[in-house]
Amino acid sequence: MPELPEVETVKNTLKRQVLNKKIELANIYWNNIIAFPQVSDFKRCVQNQKINNILRRGKWLMFELDDYFLLSHLRMEGKYFIRNVGDERNKHEHVIFQFDDNTELRYHDTRKFGKMYLVDKLTAYSVKPLCELGLEPWDENLTVEYLRERLRNKPIKSELLDQSIIVGIGNIYADEILFLSKIHPNRLATKLSDKELSDIIKYTKVTLEKAIELGGTTVKSYTSSEGVHGRFQNELLVHTKASCPICHKDIVKTVIGGRGTYYCPSCQSEH
Repeated sequence: MPELPEVETVKNTLKRQVLNKKIELANIYWNNIIAFPQVSDFKRCVQNQKINNILRRGKWLMFELDDYFLLSHLRMEGKYFIRNVGDERNKHEHVIFQFDDNTELRYHDTRKFGKMYLVDKLTAYSVKPLCELGLEPWDENLTVEYLRERLRNKPIKSELLDQSIIVGIGNIYADEILFLSKIHPNRLATKLSDKELSDIIKYTKVTLEKAIELGGTTVKSYTSSEGVHGRFQNELLVHTKASCPICHKDIVKTVIGGRGTYYCPSCQSEH
């Protein structure tokens, strides 16, 4: 699944391709991708709207239109491609925005899990889905005290994946952050020391900044747009690795909260 660095990469790529283009019409080929409003209202409201900017909130792309934010979550395998009007439609291209310059922005999603919301710009941050999100990794309010208030008595790996606490951290990056913090992924979040929570904040920023710089992590079928592949996959320390880069002991793979989890039993003690 594309995580914060991948979504940031997609955002930056699309900004070079679609800014200031006006949407003439939208064709929807899989209605379930449109979460809000009704498909007929969605198509009507985006018509004649210009893409003025593209932002990111957590794992959500935010296309800033004249009157709305078009929110797009890529979920497992969502991608965007630029095509010309009249180009043959791929069967996995489920939402197509036609622009006034005879180009199109096509949303491609093999598994059809992606979602789009069209919400009023004035209320976008106070309604779902954005109102449910936690702090960005670089928010000055992300402090040890904030984490103390929000973390529950669950494994820290699961809590890092909770988008209502810190946004943008997915499975791969959670493993990397905990390895750098020397914290066992199954440790209860409420039992962590201030120093450990401070390390999590520190290495969340370090890991995600490096991943953004390298264009994210390419996994399975993920690419950003037009074949921009992530190079952070070459920098992974523990996720999918066989041995620890520090102590050279075997990496353990387990399941925590239903997610495949990698850690070093020596560098990340459970006690």
